[in-house]
Amino acid sequence: MQDQIQYLPFSKINVNDIFFDSLRADYSDFNSWFAKKSAGIEKAYVQTIGDRVTGFLYLKDEECPVTDVFPIIEGNRALKMGTLKIDSHGTRLGERFIKKSVDTALHSECDKIYVTIFKKHIKLINMFKKYGFYLHGEKIKGEDIEQVYVKDILIDNSDIFKNYPKITTKGNSKFLLSVYPQFHTKLFPDSKLKNEKIDILKDVSHTNSIEKIYICKMKQVQNVHKGDLIYIYRTKEKGSKIPAKYASVLTSICTVEDVVNMDRFKTFEELKSYCKNYSVFDNDTLKSMFKYKQEYFLIRMLYNIALPKRITRGELIEKTDLTEHVYWGFTELDDTMIEEIGKLGEINECYIIN
Repeated sequence: MQDQIQYLPFSKINVNDIFFDSLRADYSDFNSWFAKKSAGIEKAYVQTIGDRVTGFLYLKDEECPVTDVFPIIEGNRALKMGTLKIDSHGTRLGERFIKKSVDTALHSECDKIYVTIFKKHIKLINMFKKYGFYLHGEKIKGEDIEQVYVKDILIDNSDIFKNYPKITTKGNSKFLLSVYPQFHTKLFPDSKLKNEKIDILKDVSHTNSIEKIYICKMKQVQNVHKGDLIYIYRTKEKGSKIPAKYASVLTSICTVEDVVNMDRFKTFEELKSYCKNYSVFDNDTLKSMFKYKQEYFLIRMLYNIALPKRITRGELIEKTDLTEHVYWGFTELDDTMIEEIGKLGEINECYIIN
């Protein structure tokens, strides 16, 4: 199952797909709404497996106040998650769509994101609440009553989940962590390199999830604490003749949720349960690691930012204080380095809580 999230014009989407039947049942004017969008130039994110639609997300940038909900939504600009539907198949696609929505809101300089949901969709509502959406009010249309959930982009909630995707630099340590290519893009799909094939990505939980678990032997990670930042460094392909100066790149920023030694898990089933949905490592690999569990450490983190511009090892050496002689597997970064990385990576300042 290849990753087929595409941003398509409505006119290219098959409205007669059975995927949309439940939306037609919930909204009597769904087909006419879809036809209006098809006649224009608007687009939506569509996830397909083969020829079958399994996910749909339509985003709309609106001026505030938003007056068709009660109470009205104040502010400057709001991003509406206009239509969101997922055929649940256990791959955490909803989290992937949340990431696309919050990234769009930040780049569009929106100060609010909102979504209307029928209260019967409890699982979906809980996912939104986890990432900072709160119950704002209601939207009433005829006999239909939907709940309105809002996320305030500008507010610091002092919680790494509710603040997502923003990162907090002040008071937290920052580290560079090397990740091998065979694991990198499967965990960090929006950080895929331009020359990587799309079929490296699959519709699977560890790719779609916002939370990630990476496992390594580097004892230095024991110095990392919740809230610290991890800068993901993709090493060059094994056997590549291109020097690391050009082929190894800094691609992403994550916020640490937890770091544990694998020997915390008394049984393999405990380890498997902890890693389920979030780790790129399959059960056979985890079993092999579990035999020597004292040697392994698990970093649980949120995937916050894919750098708009990847930074090569050469640029890091030339323009920050990093040198060839540091341990590039895992090393601490100082605030001067972080400031320069922000410039080199062209990171939108809206992502930063100072």
